[in-house]
This record gives sequence, structure tokens and C-alpha cells, in this order.
Amino acid sequence: MTALLLGVRLSVAGGRSGWLRLALIAAGVGLGVGMLLVLAATPTAVAAREERRDDRASGAAAESAGPATLLVLAVESRFREEAVRGRILRPDGDRPPVPPGLDRVPAAGEMFVSPALAGLIAGPGGDVLAGRWSARVAGTIAPEGLSGPDEMWFYAGSDTLTSDDGAERISSFGADRTPTTDGTIVVLAIIGAAIMLMPVLAFVTTAVRFGSESRERQLAAIRLVGADGRMTRLIAAGDTLIGAVLGLAVGGAVFLGLRNVVGSLLPADFSPYPSDLRPVPVFVVLILLVVPAGAVLVTLTALRRVVIEPLGVVRQSVPRRRRLWWRLVPPAAGLALLYPLAGGLPAEIGDGTRGQLAAGAILLLTGVVVLLPWLVQALVRRLGGGGVAWQLGVRRLQLDSDTAIRSVSGIAVSVAGVIAVQGLLGASIAATGGAQAPAERFQAVAYTNGADGTGWQAALTGTPGVAEVRLSGYGSLRTGAEEQTGATVRVGDCEVLRQYAPLPSCTDGDSFSAVMPGWDKTVEEPGSSFYGADENTPLSSWTVPDGVPEVTLYPSEAGPADYLATPGALKIRPDLSGLITDGHLVRLDPAAPDAIEQVRNTMTRLAPAAPLQLFDDQRIGNQFAGARQVAQACAVLLLLFIGASMLVNVTEQLRERRRLLAVLAAFGTRRRTLSASVLYQVAIPASAGLLLAVLVGGTLSAVLLAATRAPVTVDWSAIGLVTATVAGMILAVTAAGLPLLFRLLQVHELRSE
Repeated sequence: MTALLLGVRLSVAGGRSGWLRLALIAAGVGLGVGMLLVLAATPTAVAAREERRDDRASGAAAESAGPATLLVLAVESRFREEAVRGRILRPDGDRPPVPPGLDRVPAAGEMFVSPALAGLIAGPGGDVLAGRWSARVAGTIAPEGLSGPDEMWFYAGSDTLTSDDGAERISSFGADRTPTTDGTIVVLAIIGAAIMLMPVLAFVTTAVRFGSESRERQLAAIRLVGADGRMTRLIAAGDTLIGAVLGLAVGGAVFLGLRNVVGSLLPADFSPYPSDLRPVPVFVVLILLVVPAGAVLVTLTALRRVVIEPLGVVRQSVPRRRRLWWRLVPPAAGLALLYPLAGGLPAEIGDGTRGQLAAGAILLLTGVVVLLPWLVQALVRRLGGGGVAWQLGVRRLQLDSDTAIRSVSGIAVSVAGVIAVQGLLGASIAATGGAQAPAERFQAVAYTNGADGTGWQAALTGTPGVAEVRLSGYGSLRTGAEEQTGATVRVGDCEVLRQYAPLPSCTDGDSFSAVMPGWDKTVEEPGSSFYGADENTPLSSWTVPDGVPEVTLYPSEAGPADYLATPGALKIRPDLSGLITDGHLVRLDPAAPDAIEQVRNTMTRLAPAAPLQLFDDQRIGNQFAGARQVAQACAVLLLLFIGASMLVNVTEQLRERRRLLAVLAAFGTRRRTLSASVLYQVAIPASAGLLLAVLVGGTLSAVLLAATRAPVTVDWSAIGLVTATVAGMILAVTAAGLPLLFRLLQVHELRSE
């Protein structure tokens, strides 16, 4: 204990040089601890968000109206690019259940909105949105009724809502949570945690070695006054321990700052309240114990290759050829764990599968860390002559590449993980997107969704900004009226049918066989009758012609039909009389910028829960846009962290070599040459790390795509973008270190004590 306390005292009372080294260690460890605390708080934030969602969900269903029951209709709309969701409420009596976040149920003509939605209504064009539900804003929803601070949510009161509108009658709010087991989401969550965790741990272990050379000279002086080897190591442990403890305090401050900005980087459905980000106590205890213990362990391990004698420090600098075989073990073990999952994840993903997936991914990413030193050494050993700056940079790496590798390993791990996630997201977006319906002729379609569509065409035609409304209908092909199932037929003129599938050519009288990937097709029987609105009376008898063209349907809010047909093919009237007309295709006036918002207002009055689909809508092709934004936010945080850690690392390296740099400047070496040598010392290991990251990240991406049963493809654009971003960050960090380099080139740095 005396030796440990002496190490603490020497570190604290070491003058400006000791204070600067202590500050570097505390800053480096603090950055890592701050990110670890954010990761440790993620489960709490997710649990708090889901708990609030469950509390406001519809509770116990009521069979009949009573004084304590309530009619609830879930609705979803959009205003420009923002999704707006909420509930329309109508109490049956004087004691209805009150939603969380409200002190009363809104009366007819009133609505309570979230603060974010209130800001949207008060913003430019908000008057159009304010009139959508024909209700005035009577107040705002408290945080306990919202999933997050940026959620667009509302409760509107009604005196006309009925069960025929699709509303359900409940006696309470609150439902039991149903955990999701979607394979892609689980994979993204696990890999995302591994991506964030690995570089943080790599940098924390690097930060505790800042200023190691000056500390070793100090330890040599302690040996000179009588300390033995064991006491020297204990003093070094105490010196590192105080830096790690201060780093824990700095990490707490970093976490308090980060939790106020994390929400602004995430989409509205995922943004947490700052109070939600509370680290799990077990994780906090682990961080408080593991970080100081790990710091001491790293210090003692680093001293194994250093002989500290009373008259100086001797490093065991015999060139070591790093062996490859054992470095292949972690990635091989990771592939062995992931390979059984390549055939597809099970329907129910249990804890064992999650553990297998997490362990396999972490081991594969660990392969980047253990393979990078061997790759850099093999690379720089073969680099030859060049300019002075090149030779200075390469020779420094040939003599000691460990420091540079430690700063680059976090980047390589991060890039490998980001490539894997981007590949998985890209495949998911491509799989759920597909070709979109053209928007040149019609821009939207409103579906009745089972509601009575009487008067819809007139209401939509009279909406400001609507130029034209066309109808589409459907019927079924059956061999008899008693048959309950049969092939479905979507009916409309050629312009209408082109909004459901790309047609080779079309005239009235044509028909098409329609398919959609993932849907089973019902084939009509010869001599079938076509039934419309009247299920007991056939409209016509129709046999699909031989050689009918096959077309692939566009994604649609309506269920896929087995056939597309014009009225002439079915021998029915062009106005689709006798059919169930469920689709109202709308052509908007391009001179009316808010025309689609007016259509949404009309649809809210006609049937609040009816779907309105926009043609050529990017929302359909970007089902994973929210997850992609989360991944981008995490990547931004990660790059900021890595950039800060690299800057601290570069600063520490320059300080350790200040005398050598001053000597080179005294001999006439130009600043430009020394600056270029510093860039080469960062760029060469970083290039090797990026190459390794692309290989490992691509392999992990391929395995994860196979596990989620997605097509195995390489997203070269994402790889190029990530690589270019990291390369730009390396240049920026190097440039940020140049002012310190220029200061260290001054003559007074040649002085020695």
C-alpha cells in the first residue's frame, strides 16, 4: 500500500510534465468510460421507452358500453416528411379511462398534442395540419404519455366515432409487452453493441500507456534510490491507478454531456429523454472495477519488456517476428460460431442464439485487433527508400509500430463493424423496397379499407389541389356462388392498372396475370364466373386467355391480386358499376404545393384509419430508414470518439519525441518534411487497418446476410463512403496536431535536465 500511495503521490506532484501526462490519461480513459456509460444506459432507455408505449396501449376490451368504457381508434398520418400518430377517443360514460400523460379525456373538438407536434403545428404551413382533425389544441401531453421528446403524437376527442369506423371499446389503458424476435433487428442490435464496445476498450487500454517513456525514466530514478523491481512495479501501478480513477470521474462528466445530445442524433421514434439514460447498476459496478484493474494490468504487462535499472531504462528491443498462427484463432472461432447460423436464424431467437451471435461477431471483430500488428509489421518491413519524409515515417514504424497500431486498431474494428451493418441494412432496404409505381399520371391512391366509400369520389374531387380522381375495383373468379375462395381480379382502365404493375402494352380488353414475391397465387379454373359487389350474382363468365402476359405487382397498401383486367376483358361497364370500388386514384395539381396535405385532411374526415398510399413513395422502399438513421447516429458518435482519441494519441507521441524533433529541426529539416513524416506514420497503419477492416467487415456482412436469409451482396458504395470518411478524419486529426509539432521544433526543446 505504501508503494501504491507513493506512485499516486509521484503522479500528482510531478510538476507540469506529470500533470500533463495525468491529464492525457484521464482524458483518454474518460472518453472511453463516457462511451461505456452510454452503452450501459441503453437497456434502461429502451426499457423506459417501451414501458411508456405499453402503458398507453389499449388495455382490456369491453364487450358493451358503460360509464367506464371508451372507444379508441388508432390513426396514422403524415405531414410532409413527418409521421404523425395518435388516437381518436369517444367516452361512453362519465368515468372513462384517461390515457397516460393527460389529466382528462379530450372533449369533442379538442386535441392534446405532444410538444414536438405542437411545434410542427405552430411552424410554417402548420395551419393545414391543425385543421386535419377539426379540433383545437387544448394542451400538451406530459412525458409519461410519450415514447420520447421528439415523438409526433396526439389524442383527439370525437362525438361521432363508432365501432363501424374500426374503433375498439376498452375499459383501461396498458398492455403486457410482447418482445420482438425479428431476426434483422436482433442482429443489428448485437452487432451495433459490439461495434461500439470494441474500439472503446481498445482505446482505454491505449490511454493508460500515455507518457510511458517519461514514467519509465522516473522509475529508473526511483531504482537509483533503493527501490527493488517489485516495489517499482507497484509504484507504476499506483501511478496508473490515479489516472484511471480520475478518468472515471471525467467519464461521468462526459456521459452527462452526451446524454443531452444523444436524442438529437436519433429519429423521433428512438429519441430518449435524458432522464431515461440511466446506466444499469450492475454495468456501472463492472466499469468501476474493471477499468482501474484493467489499467493496472496493462501497465504491468507493458513493463515486462522493459528492464528498469538504476542508471537507465533498457528495452528488450530485439526485433520480434510476430507469429500468424495464433492470431488466426479468434476469427476462425468466430466463423465457427456464426457458420451454423448461415442457413438462417430460427423463428424464435432465444438467449442461446443471441449469445452465439454476439460471441461470433465479437471474436470475428477481435481478429482485426490481433491481425493488424502482424499485417503492419509485414508491410513496413518491405517498404524501401523514398523521400526524406517517407524514410523518416517508415523507419519510425519499422523501429516501433506498436503505438501507431494501438491508435488505429479502434478505427479498424469500427470500420469493419460499420461495413457489416451497412451491408445488412442495404440488403434489407433493397428487399423491402423493390420497384415503385410511377407518379407521373397519379400521385396517390386512397383505399376504403373496408369502409363505405359512398361519396368519396365527390369529396376527393372537391378537395383543393386535386385535378382528377379515377376508380379501381376488384372482384373474384369462382366456379360457383357457394365457393368462398377464388382468384382475385383488380379492375381498372389501362392508366389505372399501370399504377399497380408495369404493363408491356395495354388496351381496353386486355388482361394480365399478376404475381408478387412472397405471396401465393390462386389460379382461376376454366369456366369461372366473375363476382363483384353482389357475391351471389355473377357479373360475367370469364376464362383467362392463353398466353396472358405475366406482370410483377408494385408494393401496395392493398392486398395483391391474382389478375389485372380492363373492363372490356370482363365485359362490364367502364364506370365499374357492380364492383367493389376500393381504390380512388388521385392526380394532384402541381401548382398547389400543399395538395397532398389537403387530400390527407379530406381522408381524415372520410375515414381516419383508411390508408393513403403515395406513388413513388420512398417510405415504401426504405422500411429500415429508422434503423439506418440509428446506425448513422452511432457512426457519428463513434467517429467523434475515435477522432478525439487519435488526437490525444498523436499529441502524446509528439511529446515523447520532442527532443528528437528539435534535433532534426536544428539540422535544417523543413517543417513540411516533418509534417509529412507524421502523416505517413498515421496513414500507413491506417491503410493496412482499412484493408483488413474491409475484408473482415465484408465477411461478417456476408454471414449476417445469409443468417437473415437476404441475398449476399457487397455494398461497394457504403464501403467507399466509410473508407473515405475515415481517411478524411485521419487527415483532420493529423492537421490538428501540427500546431503542437511546430511548437516542439523550437530551439529551447534541445535543453536537457
